[in-house]
Amino acid sequence: MASQSQQAPPWRRRMRPPEHPEVPPSTTTIRDLEENLILEIFLRLPSLPSLVRAAVSCRAFLAAVRSSPAFRSRFRALHPPPLLGFFFDSIGTDLPSFAPVRRRSDPDLDAAVRGSDFFLTRLPYHEDASPGWEIEECCQGYVFLINWETQQLASYNPLTGALDLLPTPPEKEITDGFSGKISMDFFLLISDEAPRTFRVVSFCYGKSMMRTAIFSSGTGDWQILPRWSPDPLMAQPSTKKYSLLVGKQVNGSLYWSHDRQPYQLVLDTATLQFTFIDLPEHLKGQGHSYMTGETKHGKPCIVSTTEFTLSVWFRRASADGVEKWMLDSVIALEEEVLQATEGSRDDHFFEKYSRDDHYALKVLGILDGIVYLSTYETFNRPGFPSWFLSFCLETRKLEKLFNKTFDNGAYPYIMAWPPSLNINVTRCKLRQKWTADDYADIASSDDDGTRYGKMCREGTQVEIAPILDRVGSSVRQSVEDIANTLQYPPGEPGNEVRMRMVLEAAVGVQTRQPWKARPEHQLSVTIARRMRSRRRSRGRGGAARVRRNWNVIAA
Repeated sequence: MASQSQQAPPWRRRMRPPEHPEVPPSTTTIRDLEENLILEIFLRLPSLPSLVRAAVSCRAFLAAVRSSPAFRSRFRALHPPPLLGFFFDSIGTDLPSFAPVRRRSDPDLDAAVRGSDFFLTRLPYHEDASPGWEIEECCQGYVFLINWETQQLASYNPLTGALDLLPTPPEKEITDGFSGKISMDFFLLISDEAPRTFRVVSFCYGKSMMRTAIFSSGTGDWQILPRWSPDPLMAQPSTKKYSLLVGKQVNGSLYWSHDRQPYQLVLDTATLQFTFIDLPEHLKGQGHSYMTGETKHGKPCIVSTTEFTLSVWFRRASADGVEKWMLDSVIALEEEVLQATEGSRDDHFFEKYSRDDHYALKVLGILDGIVYLSTYETFNRPGFPSWFLSFCLETRKLEKLFNKTFDNGAYPYIMAWPPSLNINVTRCKLRQKWTADDYADIASSDDDGTRYGKMCREGTQVEIAPILDRVGSSVRQSVEDIANTLQYPPGEPGNEVRMRMVLEAAVGVQTRQPWKARPEHQLSVTIARRMRSRRRSRGRGGAARVRRNWNVIAA
């Protein structure tokens, strides 16, 4: 009993702290990874379509790709631009055909083809135009075509659906002074920084003279340059055929090989200056067996074929310090071609005709260090099937693509780097604070040549803050000008003229041409109209709130 009496009452007993259940560790997701780790993961994706699919799945992923030029360079170095297929100019059809390259190992490539318009359905159709649209070249994801009957050029991106139609240069002006047969080539020049702006080079040449015309998407007009008569072309003997072969675009320059003489004509598209470079003597008159292209690092190269043997040439400085075409390597591919097509239904055909020297390789294009080839039968039998192959100059790996019959030109289509993955393509995040330099850059709304105006026309910048600032400043200035006119007493001489001048100036501020030409000004007018309609509908109280909000924006 004593022991029980000595015990403390229950209310004075110390309570044990409640036992808290153990909190499980937080789960780490891919969203918790740092940006550099995300980019390291993206580097291990198999192809460019896989990167696009991963980047657009999350805003953070897309921002990481856009904000790192170093990542884009590393990804391009590890993963060359993928070949999606070949376009073919077919005789007797109004549109080119397309043959996709199927790769079971990368379903994202197949998905890119399925989701694109490789049937070119957006091109205008003309029943009376024959032969219809013909391909000039495939360049940086665009198919560049011409319709000689309708005198139209078309630049079309099958992946994005971007289509630009433009007229051909005036025939009388560009061919003025030419005699005899005339040939004309067209090339599409696209800027990596602004893919939606482009130039078109038209090269017209005859036996003894040539002329270049430039089309700019910014002006929408052709600029016809003066005729040029180079001495090497004037000194050659007269022939019935054209003196130059079809040109090729290589890393910002255009190359034309002479059909009989061992030299090339080169046009630098940046300076529009022509130069002549010598060809290897054994390529003289062999334009059908070689082609000019570019390596993985953008350097010019030539690949020629002799039956199943490739010869690779690079521009290098010789022992005397003069830069010229020099033979780099000779690669025999007959056994590799037979091995790459082993197990196909045409193996017996290769064995028969390659050994009898009736079958050979033909270069179709050289892009980013990849040589695209086709087998062809030297007797030119109609309806004869050909194998399409690719060969990497760096790894020396030959890959089989597909087997197809074709009767005209073939153009490899390479997927270009999407503009949506470039930095500052569309700036969706507003600046937290605009500096005095920012406002000074966009201060002039009359001058359409400012950096801000150019970026808005190119679609590389969209900012609501300067748009509202311009609208607010212009409206406030107009209101102040109208208020100043009320200070002129009526009846005094000259006041009526002053009032009219001020009102005309106020109207001019709101209706000047740059406001109509730019999309951001159209948006400004739309915003102003909506605010006026809200003021009418909400009554006096709503109008006061709108005025206060407008003053805050315009301040």
